[in-house]
Amino acid sequence: MADYKSLVPFIKVHEGGFVDDPLDKGGATNMGVTIGTFRQFFGQHSTVNDLKAITDEQWNYIFKVGYWDRWRADEILNQSVANILVDWVWSSGVHGIRIPQRLLGVTDDGIVGSVTLGALNNAVPLEMFYEIRGARKLFIYDIIKATPTNERFRRGWLNRLNDLQFN
Repeated sequence: MADYKSLVPFIKVHEGGFVDDPLDKGGATNMGVTIGTFRQFFGQHSTVNDLKAITDEQWNYIFKVGYWDRWRADEILNQSVANILVDWVWSSGVHGIRIPQRLLGVTDDGIVGSVTLGALNNAVPLEMFYEIRGARKLFIYDIIKATPTNERFRRGWLNRLNDLQFN
């Protein structure tokens, strides 16, 4: 079974610190947590200064409950597959569930249930990993095509994706 602690260092390395890029639709973000996500977990009264002061405990809670558990990744048999899936949902929300569900041939409802997990765990891990990676790469290019100002993020997004390796 996969373990969320194995993915945490990867996520943190690729997220960095606080940014508030006007071209990033997520708005104010610290260590990959947007202000909107922070408010979902800690209340609508939370401020950008609260986000800037996010603790490791808060970050780990958001990551585990909001992303790892959303994929029910503790039940995924292969760590590399769990990593690429959870990183995608971390980066792109429900698309990181729905598109893999389509690859698996299950209902793409954005909810990970027993059917999705069964199909995922019955797939050949190495093949599934690279199929997910290819779909995510196409997703990145679709984002850039739809919103050309996102071109400035392409290199970083692709570097991150390429850093996810099957072990």
